[in-house]
Amino acid sequence: MAELAHRHNIIDGVVHDKLYLPGLVKLRRLVDMGFFGRILSMRGEFGYWVWEGTDVPSQRPSWNYRKTDGGSMTTDMYPHWNYVIEGIIGQTRDVYSQTATHITKRVDEQGNIYNADTDDAAYAIFNVVTPSGDPVIVQMNSSWATRVFRDELLEFQIDGTHGSAVAGLFGCVCQPRGVTPPRPTWNPDIPDTNDYMSMWQEVPDNAATATGSLDNGFKAQWEEYLTDVAMDRRHRFDLLSGAREVQLAELGLRSAAEGRRVYVPEIVVDQR
Repeated sequence: MAELAHRHNIIDGVVHDKLYLPGLVKLRRLVDMGFFGRILSMRGEFGYWVWEGTDVPSQRPSWNYRKTDGGSMTTDMYPHWNYVIEGIIGQTRDVYSQTATHITKRVDEQGNIYNADTDDAAYAIFNVVTPSGDPVIVQMNSSWATRVFRDELLEFQIDGTHGSAVAGLFGCVCQPRGVTPPRPTWNPDIPDTNDYMSMWQEVPDNAATATGSLDNGFKAQWEEYLTDVAMDRRHRFDLLSGAREVQLAELGLRSAAEGRRVYVPEIVVDQR
């Protein structure tokens, strides 16, 4: 489909909604401002407890947990992680993934117990290269069998030589190098009295974009896409980027099945 769109000069696009949400807009803005210095790593935590359906009804459809129906945490979330990584850090070069089916019995919409035979959690390490060629390690944990102890269901932390930041879908806090606490004492026999959470600064909305305005993520991307159509120019999130997202999910499953790191090849579109 991407090749056909390129051949016929169709302005195609796919949804990358999370990149337009306030927290990630702020995070990208910090990257563009050089706040982090040289980026060293990014890690993300996503997930929540999905009820099995025995004592409390499940809040997700049963097909999510059946392989034959296309269910899988990997195929659900790795496409999102691919465009988030591309949109904020750089290109993914390889992936090592470990999947798990933590809950093997669930209850479907008719009240029947069924075998959950696909992954409900995926733990990955991505090797990423920034546009300037710097290597970055990205770690992502995705689980429907975890309980939330963080500000939002999804959070990312970027650490760099000049500062760090933590962003959810809406909020973002940062800690510049100049206010990083010096030499924290590590003694497991003595309680740590430092209030680390208070040492971070809120990134305001007006620091997220040049205009200071943040809009609904879907609306913002639709406006950007329609503007590209009207101007007859390619949309930055085209079908080729969608193909890369599906590719990463497939390679993540291969990595887990084979127990090894898997190289992510570049997808080349034939425009003839």
